[in-house]
Amino acid sequence: MFCQKCGAPVQEESQFCGHCGAPATAQPNPAYAQAAPQSELGTTSGKALGSLITGIFGLVLFPAAIVAIVLGHISRTEIRKRGGRLHGAGMALTGLVFGYIGVAFIPILIIAAIAIPNLLRARIAANEASAVGSLHDLNIAEISYASTYMKVGSAPALAALGGSKCAPPDESSACLIDAQLASGQKSGYRFELRNRIHSQTGMESDKYQIVAYPLVRNQSGVRAFCSDETGVIKVDAKGLPDDCLANGTPLQ
Repeated sequence: MFCQKCGAPVQEESQFCGHCGAPATAQPNPAYAQAAPQSELGTTSGKALGSLITGIFGLVLFPAAIVAIVLGHISRTEIRKRGGRLHGAGMALTGLVFGYIGVAFIPILIIAAIAIPNLLRARIAANEASAVGSLHDLNIAEISYASTYMKVGSAPALAALGGSKCAPPDESSACLIDAQLASGQKSGYRFELRNRIHSQTGMESDKYQIVAYPLVRNQSGVRAFCSDETGVIKVDAKGLPDDCLANGTPLQ
């Protein structure tokens, strides 16, 4: 023990301080008494801080999320064992939450990586099928138009095959196709009427060509399609309408 007056060490069996003569009473070591408040404050766990930081990065980087979880569990265990002398439980918990959120995103990303290409291929296939069906409808509409308006022959424009005023229809608004197709754009494809030739003498059939090509190649469609007065629909695998008209392969 130590003297309460001067702080000098005193033998436990002594009743007076041998240094100043004051009555001897139990007194903590002054140096320890000053150090005790500092130790009671404790320190912050570096692992808890590391868990928080890596947890934030773990929201976008999978390996960081794993590190955040490991550090978070280790730091929380150490904090419990130190009985209040080690702080940072809140940071460790936050790092754990961020880490588990980052890990939870992985299955979603995997599913998206598988599903998105499949959805894109399905949409392309649907758009191409719609384009072929539209070309078939246009060929039928051209035959009907030419037989109804023989002085005009085949339709001079896609808009003439459509129209909004159909009571009664006329050569500028025949109402043979829907308004969207008549606009020249439908289901991710653009439609154009080209190289129309009208026979003034009636000795030969009117000629026309129609092309359909994707608005955004490899996204709204891949292949280009074309047809003419023969009714045969052709395809170009590269998605080029001019190549389809020149060297297209008949669609099977």
